[in-house]
Amino acid sequence: MGNLTYFAYGSNMLEERLRQRSPSARATAVARLEGWTLSFHKRSKDGSGKASIAPSEEQDATVYGVLYELDSSDLEALDRFEGYGSGYDRRSIDVTIITTGETVTAMTYLASEEAIDPSLSPYDWYLKLIIAGAKEHSLPESYVEELAGVHANSDPIQDRPAQREALALLKKVQKP
Repeated sequence: MGNLTYFAYGSNMLEERLRQRSPSARATAVARLEGWTLSFHKRSKDGSGKASIAPSEEQDATVYGVLYELDSSDLEALDRFEGYGSGYDRRSIDVTIITTGETVTAMTYLASEEAIDPSLSPYDWYLKLIIAGAKEHSLPESYVEELAGVHANSDPIQDRPAQREALALLKKVQKP
């Protein structure tokens, strides 16, 4: 079927999380998307804000992420996990590989217009997944600090399955 290049900028930056969704996923590079900003305005079924990207007028706006190569046979399952067609759209974008300066075209997900609510914030456990992925792939320290400064809410449902799954994954991947 072939391979495709995927730009992960949210919780899928954490390799273990993405591989649960796309077993063939293999990180290939850290990349940046210039002229875009990361926001948490995508309305989730759980009432929180999930990560998305949006074009920005800010001169130095940059979103960092991880390029993954994955088998196209994994795309359908990844689409389901990401809510493609019901909250997220799929799109091709050009990103720059940090180490080489090479521009590559990659597929990514961004919030559908009708799923955007700028008043939202992420849950703390979700934001921790993103920060863990950023650290795992050595994204720039200033960007990791920016992520750590994002306002996050405590999940009002302490036993939410997605929260349990995220915390178990974080425990597994965090080094002592």
